[in-house]
Amino acid sequence: MTQDGRRTGRDETEEERADRMWVELIQEVRVAQTGVQILFGFLLTVVFQQKYAQLGPADQSIYIGTVVVGACATGALIGPVSLHRLVAGRRVKPQAVRLASRMTSVGLIMLLVTMASSVLLILRVATRDGYVPYLVAAVVVWYLVCWYGLPLWARRRHPADASDRQERR
Repeated sequence: MTQDGRRTGRDETEEERADRMWVELIQEVRVAQTGVQILFGFLLTVVFQQKYAQLGPADQSIYIGTVVVGACATGALIGPVSLHRLVAGRRVKPQAVRLASRMTSVGLIMLLVTMASSVLLILRVATRDGYVPYLVAAVVVWYLVCWYGLPLWARRRHPADASDRQERR
């Protein structure tokens, strides 16, 4: 039961809800982790390619920034696993779920930046054309629509009832 003795619409206690939300969060993180780890692994190999030495200072700066943000995204998206390991059994699952959710959100934003800057670097090297920033902007808009626009639209279209909103606080 919740703190005031009510049960949620799913008829689950706070602990049961935290358990369910944890499992859902970890499933979501698995998808993002795989993508960020593959991208980060690819980024780490770029510096060892012969063509890297031919990059101009701007492209090398974009690369370095991309690697740093990619490393941070990897850390944020793997963070929930470490969090769970370190607090397991301490009866703080609802708080851990909230913190892991925040880490995941930050990791997704960093992943967006990593992907956008990777696309920018690749297109700059591949084409050297002036339309590259417009292509990158279009990719970023697409990510924003898929990752935030459509989910927020669905959330607004199907709002949670008052008891769900109260329980999330």
